[in-house]
Amino acid sequence: MSTTLTESPPAGAQPYPRRWAAAAVMMIAALMDLLDVTIVNVAIPSVGRDLHASQSDLQWLVSAYLLGFAATLIVSGHLGDRFGRRGLFLAGVAGFGLASLACGIAQTPGQLIAARAVQGVTAAVLVPQVLGAFRTMFHGKERGAAFGMYGAVAGFASAIGLLAGGLLTDADLFGWGWRSVFLVNVPVAVGTFVAGLALVPATKERSAGRPDVLGSLLLAGGLVAVVLPLVQGRENGWPVWGWVCMAGGVCAVVGLGVFEARRGSRRGVRGAAAEPGTEGRAAEGRVTAGRTAERGAAERRTAVERPGIVPLLPARAFRLPAFSVGVLVQLLFSVGMQGFFLVFALWLQGGQGYTPLQAGVLTVAFSAGAFLTAPVADGLAVRFGRLVLGAGALLMAGGFGWVWSGVDSAAAVHTGAWPLVPGLVLAGAGLGLLAVPLVNVVLSAVPGELAGGASGIFSTAQQFGGAVGAGIVGTVFFSHADEGPGAALGAAMPWVVGGFVVSAALCGVLPRRGRGEV
Repeated sequence: MSTTLTESPPAGAQPYPRRWAAAAVMMIAALMDLLDVTIVNVAIPSVGRDLHASQSDLQWLVSAYLLGFAATLIVSGHLGDRFGRRGLFLAGVAGFGLASLACGIAQTPGQLIAARAVQGVTAAVLVPQVLGAFRTMFHGKERGAAFGMYGAVAGFASAIGLLAGGLLTDADLFGWGWRSVFLVNVPVAVGTFVAGLALVPATKERSAGRPDVLGSLLLAGGLVAVVLPLVQGRENGWPVWGWVCMAGGVCAVVGLGVFEARRGSRRGVRGAAAEPGTEGRAAEGRVTAGRTAERGAAERRTAVERPGIVPLLPARAFRLPAFSVGVLVQLLFSVGMQGFFLVFALWLQGGQGYTPLQAGVLTVAFSAGAFLTAPVADGLAVRFGRLVLGAGALLMAGGFGWVWSGVDSAAAVHTGAWPLVPGLVLAGAGLGLLAVPLVNVVLSAVPGELAGGASGIFSTAQQFGGAVGAGIVGTVFFSHADEGPGAALGAAMPWVVGGFVVSAALCGVLPRRGRGEV
């Protein structure tokens, strides 16, 4: 018989004795997702040659994973809160392992893209359970240490993802080539699943609301409808259906937000009508007042016993300018990041003749820059708030602008790495100042009861922005591919740099200070 842990345990309750072992297992599972966000980028040119993939197929290898993740993340977190995180975590690990196997044995671009989408969905099932379980298993200083460990592992994954992708592709283990990038997840998933059965406790929230499954399907459809024409439109001559599809996707997401806001307002009106004594102050006297009080109390008890549907897009949070702008900054930041690394890998290997490993080693310069600033970013944000974020965005714009300049002056084949390294280091330093404290600074303007839903929106914006970036920046790159890889990358870079310049300007609307504690 297993014990179910809740976020607010009874006074004097003993912490779960194997919590650190469970945390280690869950972190290894989360590491698979954190690596797969970047590990595939340097393998994309090899995938394209081996499977004879089209240009849009290469874009979908990135966008399918990120879209699957973005569309599933929020509702899977709510499902774990209500029905228990252990089962969903194990299902996510098993599903991710099977999807990775499907990626590794795919014989056509379509099969690989479909498996990548399933990878994204299953990653979104397991990741929220890790963070939710940490909040339940750990308290006080231990909770801070656990989340610090998660942040350190996330930074480590971003640093080695591109390098690991190049190493595995070049090593050609067992003749698998690029397939090793996916197949390496299979034994990790098996080991994590077995260890999770033994170590991960059952955790849930005492008063979690009902997940909005229908709303999540509408949200997923809307996000896909936006990205689909961005990726496919160029090859199809930008047909009318693409613009209609994109407009329909935007309307679906906005309509979902409006509907949830009205549903919340109606619930609030009913709650106000149920307040005890509101009718008793009318002319019906004490008897009516007593009955009204009884009825109001009963309605409130029912509301507690049967929580309502949890909104996917909390309207109260979006009414706060700091939050709405913060989500937009996150979106633009992700557009630039994912778009850049997709086309940069294609230029290095397709135009400059770099091997996957050489390309991965070069991009380590970006991670090195992030390591320089990430440890101090939160402390600086507490003191200087939005100024730190704006400086980070400008550093990223300047760093990628440096790379752009290096591309314009590069040799036709295999230019030296050193002209590009300073720009990558500078952009990485900007990443540390922008991405690390962004959520903390923005959530300082959000009421505490909305913080959980707001942070979920942030993660969704990050993944969706990455999918949009692969669509927009990749499309610009391929539109100029006939002019040569250098000209194609030069045409794409203004979109990358411009996105970070706009992000820097938007940071002026964010709160002046961050929070000292999460």
